[in-house]
Amino acid sequence: MSQDIRDFVTPSCDLLALGEPTHQEPAFGRVRNELFARLADHGFRSIALETDRVAALAVNDYVQEGTGSLDALMRDGFSHGFGDQDANRRLVSWMREHNRNRPPAERLAFHGFDAPLETTTAPSPRACLEHARDYLGLDLDLAELTGDDTRWSRPEAVLDHTMSPGATAEAERLRSIADDMLVSLYGRAPELIAATSRAAWLRARTHLTAGLDLLRYHKQSAQPLEPSPRIAGLAATRDALMAQNLLDIRAIEERRGPTLVFAHNLHLQRNSSVWSLGDLAAQWSGAGAIVASLLGERYVCVVGSLGRSEVLGLREPAPDTHEGRLQSRTSTWRLEQPATADPAARTRTDTHPRQGYFPLDQATLGAVDAVLHVSDGTAAGTPAHT
Repeated sequence: MSQDIRDFVTPSCDLLALGEPTHQEPAFGRVRNELFARLADHGFRSIALETDRVAALAVNDYVQEGTGSLDALMRDGFSHGFGDQDANRRLVSWMREHNRNRPPAERLAFHGFDAPLETTTAPSPRACLEHARDYLGLDLDLAELTGDDTRWSRPEAVLDHTMSPGATAEAERLRSIADDMLVSLYGRAPELIAATSRAAWLRARTHLTAGLDLLRYHKQSAQPLEPSPRIAGLAATRDALMAQNLLDIRAIEERRGPTLVFAHNLHLQRNSSVWSLGDLAAQWSGAGAIVASLLGERYVCVVGSLGRSEVLGLREPAPDTHEGRLQSRTSTWRLEQPATADPAARTRTDTHPRQGYFPLDQATLGAVDAVLHVSDGTAAGTPAHT
């Protein structure tokens, strides 16, 4: 029997996590949009996606106030290429229409909860720190310390510790300045908010936090580690920054209603995240594992599962796999409790790394509240589902 997403929204739920097992199957974005529309009718007032939190500020301006153009926002307001996804464009358009004639307190908010970086590249912190500097009215030449932005943004700066600027004297000085600015931002909050607005203060804090996050990520990149520990350290750092952003978003949205967060399963599942490719392997605590340990029952997690996909070239799963068991009960897409999963089922092995698909395993299923199974990516996203 299909479950309604609202059946998993317990009275204590503040943060409902909806995971996808790959970013490459569009069906999960379409289903997410349908589920968020239902949740918005039952008190949810915000959504957080796995995208750059600073860039997403402009997307929120659009869905809340109509500021900017949709085309420009889809180009500049998303990281990881997610602005090219039709489901994200439809989400932003729908949120704008939903908010159009509603009072501010009832409008839906759009958040990104990722740091402004990719796993293997991270930009200079200059722009983020300069935004906070200008808001505070300080006379600081940060560009002199950051130097050429390309020395931060090139892949070698993250992948080769000898090429990283993250442990230089200039980076240490920038971190000290950023810490001092954060103290000043809080210490002067009454006068700053009175002179500008609470929204402007929060925007400055978001930029400043992102600048600090970039400095932290570059410092991790400067660690002299072998490839596998290097990947694990970078992944753990990124997810720790994601977790802090999610907690901050919840603090902002606390009085307005719960938040739906949408990202890859690896970032949202409660158990450890594991990645391997050839001789490389990494294990770390994802943002979901971190947040769940802090929020307890206020964090509810639904992981995504996929049967077959024309886009990925993923064929029908074997009947004795976790996906195969779910497939036999699903015609398009379905939500169900993990307790109904067969503990004797095995992990799927017919996937390829280029698909970005991480099969279900017993450890993940044992640590979630529900599974969203999409049987066929082509058919999913329609109103009827069984």
